[in-house]
Amino acid sequence: MVLMVMIARVSDGLPLAASLQDDEQSGRSLVDYQNQAKMLFKKLTVNSPNRCTIETGPYVFHKKTAFTFLEEMSSEFTLQHGPKVPQATRPYSCIEFDTYIQKLRRQYSDQRGRRHLHQLREDLNDVQRIMMDNIDDVLQRGATLSDLETKATGLSIMSKKYHKDAQYLNMRSTFAKIAAGAVVTLVFIVYFFVF
Repeated sequence: MVLMVMIARVSDGLPLAASLQDDEQSGRSLVDYQNQAKMLFKKLTVNSPNRCTIETGPYVFHKKTAFTFLEEMSSEFTLQHGPKVPQATRPYSCIEFDTYIQKLRRQYSDQRGRRHLHQLREDLNDVQRIMMDNIDDVLQRGATLSDLETKATGLSIMSKKYHKDAQYLNMRSTFAKIAAGAVVTLVFIVYFFVF
């Protein structure tokens, strides 16, 4: 269940958007966590890891569902407010994003949404498995094509060598024929002049 959402700029920790609490009771109990999150935002840098686990009191934030939730929210926030982030000068300048945050929170809190999300994750895993098989097939084809190219290069080199050898043998055969003709001619000349 998503209790609180805050979005901040990494460069200076400026909060850009946050979820509004549904009731006062949960809002009061989460003030400490909001303050901790603000301190954490100020300590983040561009070199900070993209994903991490944070333990704070009874809450641990590291589950796959949480990362899926955050990735979906990040992509939507970037889509809606990405160009505005560097120019933001005041805290919560993107507070209108709260409507999307609330919608996403309800979706992830709803049991049917979780079942739907589980089914979606299974479908994505199937697609990922199929893509990996396709990539393996392409890599195997690439290896086969590489072998074929090596063999073709070898055949080309052997063909050129055969062509040179054939030219050499043709030239040798031509010289042998000329020499034989010269010998026959010399024998005739010697035979007519001597006898």
